[in-house]
Amino acid sequence: MTNRQVIERGGLDTTDEWIVSRTGIHRRRVAGPGVSTGDLATAAARAAIASAGPAGPRPDLVLLATTTPDRPCPATAPEVAHRLGLGTVPAFDLAAVCSGFLYALTTAAALLRSGTCRAPLVVAAEKYSAITDPLDRDTAPLFGDAAAAVLLRPGDVAEPGALLETDWGSDGGGCDLIAVAGGGARLPAPGDGLGREERYFRMRGRQVYAHAVRRMAASSAAVLGATGWRPGDVRAFIGHQANQRILDAVADRLGIAAQHRFGNIRDVGNTAGASVPLALADAAARGVCAPGAPTLLTAFGGGLTWASATLLWPDVPVRSSAPEARPRPLDGRPDAGPGSRPGTPSPDTSSPAGPPPAGPPPDTQPDGEPGNELADKEVSAP
Repeated sequence: MTNRQVIERGGLDTTDEWIVSRTGIHRRRVAGPGVSTGDLATAAARAAIASAGPAGPRPDLVLLATTTPDRPCPATAPEVAHRLGLGTVPAFDLAAVCSGFLYALTTAAALLRSGTCRAPLVVAAEKYSAITDPLDRDTAPLFGDAAAAVLLRPGDVAEPGALLETDWGSDGGGCDLIAVAGGGARLPAPGDGLGREERYFRMRGRQVYAHAVRRMAASSAAVLGATGWRPGDVRAFIGHQANQRILDAVADRLGIAAQHRFGNIRDVGNTAGASVPLALADAAARGVCAPGAPTLLTAFGGGLTWASATLLWPDVPVRSSAPEARPRPLDGRPDAGPGSRPGTPSPDTSSPAGPPPAGPPPDTQPDGEPGNELADKEVSAP
């Protein structure tokens, strides 16, 4: 959906030129009718597992970072795991808004290092079109729908894809700066009695801008220090794709050169928790960095929350076109991918049905020093 289409849909008092100059966004993706967050998450996760190839690990944990779960209760992650044919693996949702992916990545890494799991599947999926007010000039032009996933495995800290250090934090004093006021226990909606101000996502832009720049810059500096890197060592910087001016301000404050900054906000808009892995997958698919290059990820979101991570640029195949997100089967059975018998999981769930990965499967890696390999990454967008 282009900026002009967003403007025409809501009758917004703005222009394409203004939106581009203030945000850097030209267009965004919007999920089709009947497509839910769970549908997007399942498509991204299935593609991620398939991209790892037959030698890739079978996920034994599913973490879903989302602001837009299919229902308030239960969590969406267990159904995603079921649709993937993963049986009774543990699965749960994680809510940290736009910091969600890095919060989930930090959590998954800690669980992997503790031995609680061996192959956590981290999915970030958002259908912000469900909570964005099309009549709100401040937020309607910003958001798009998307999902992205990464699969972790034990590995060596020196190999491409190794997740090195993380940093995270929160400040509940700013909980009202980015919020959907209604629909929860504080302001339930019996009979859908909420007004627009309570039903839809609202954000105090100027205050959020200041917090976002300060928190992401400080978190990035902290994680760089823990890794033993200087800003000049970074060869790939990917921040939460909220606003191009925020991204530039953070990178400028850190002193990261323009040629090492990567993103895709121009074409997908702000995809909230999915934005960092979406941009990572896009950059990897374009081959912008050599495997093993020092990489810095950072994000900021509602809560307030923020997080950062350092890793070595991965060397894995990326699929830039995930299987089409499909509505949930009404009979409750796991999805059947192309070539599978309807209603049955793929015989080898580490290589589910679907198009083959774009390249050879990554080599298997025996247990090594504490560290986590990004065994695979993938993106799904409607």
